[in-house]
Amino acid sequence: MTGTPFGTASGSPLRVGLVGYGLAGSVFHAPLIAATQGLALDTVVTSNPERQRQARAEFPDVRLAATPDELFDRAAELDLIVVASPNKTHVPLATTALKAGLPVVVDKPVAGTAAEARELAALAEERELLLSVFQNRRWDNDFLTLRKLLDEGELGDVWRFESRFERWRPKPKGGWRESGDPAEIGGLLYDLGSHVVDQALVLFGPAASVYAETDIRRPGAETDDDTFIAITHTGGVRSHLYVSATTAQLGPRFRVLGSTAGYVKYGLDPQEAALRDGLRPGPDWGVEPESLWGRVGSGESPVTGGGRAEPTLPGDYPAYYAAVAKALLEGAPNPVTAREAAAALDVLEAARRSAREKVTVTL
Repeated sequence: MTGTPFGTASGSPLRVGLVGYGLAGSVFHAPLIAATQGLALDTVVTSNPERQRQARAEFPDVRLAATPDELFDRAAELDLIVVASPNKTHVPLATTALKAGLPVVVDKPVAGTAAEARELAALAEERELLLSVFQNRRWDNDFLTLRKLLDEGELGDVWRFESRFERWRPKPKGGWRESGDPAEIGGLLYDLGSHVVDQALVLFGPAASVYAETDIRRPGAETDDDTFIAITHTGGVRSHLYVSATTAQLGPRFRVLGSTAGYVKYGLDPQEAALRDGLRPGPDWGVEPESLWGRVGSGESPVTGGGRAEPTLPGDYPAYYAAVAKALLEGAPNPVTAREAAAALDVLEAARRSAREKVTVTL
């Protein structure tokens, strides 16, 4: 965002309109918005009666709208729009919000192509409005811990970064996320792939080349459910990224190999599970037990006790919306820009082409 900070004259919380109350809206966005000082969840948009009842039960003061048009009809009553609806709606809804003069947060992926993401970024810049992308896994506990280790030089020069977001779901669940219709922007490459690619670029810089393998493994599946992406970064680090719904034995979430030591970490950040269970940010939020800490060392497997236990920093999803509020109210930096998201989409598009044509793609 450029220009003067976007805020309310009275100093009251910024009023947030949330479009979509499925997994993203109900589990992630609504609770995190409600927990953020300076933000107030004003309106939830969903046409599903059950989801409307759920939203009202969880947030008794929230207003409801059945369609985005109803929301935009009273754009003057809102200060921020959050787009947490299906992927194919991200660009049109964000465009409408920006043209209505409203800052926008968009769930990942911000768009289906890097070109669309850059067009949105240009529109936001032209209107001097915040356009931020919800890349919440930058605030995962393991990612924050790894950044600390890298900042302190604990691993030496990193040579290889392995990142896995693996699940065991042998039967497709259906829905738009697993649809084979290209218009839906489904499949793991653009879903979990958006996270692992974003993390790799944040840690190790731009991609020079991309190689990928994508497969449809499960009977009845319509789009990729087992994908591997290899990035060679301009700085020389190689990232090997795995996203899968077909992994019967899960690998480490991170295995990072450097010139002096490596870091191995198993298990997922606990915040999503906590939010799904109805827990809300508070004391001890994002803390995991010592038994799940990763290990730092060299020359031996962590399974056999090699290296030392590395305390995992608490995960901090609330930090994202706190940064959004600070950007709007004080003119602080945007926590995740659309141009950063476009760079990740460059990699995802290259990965899709690599898998289709069986080539390494140079960026």
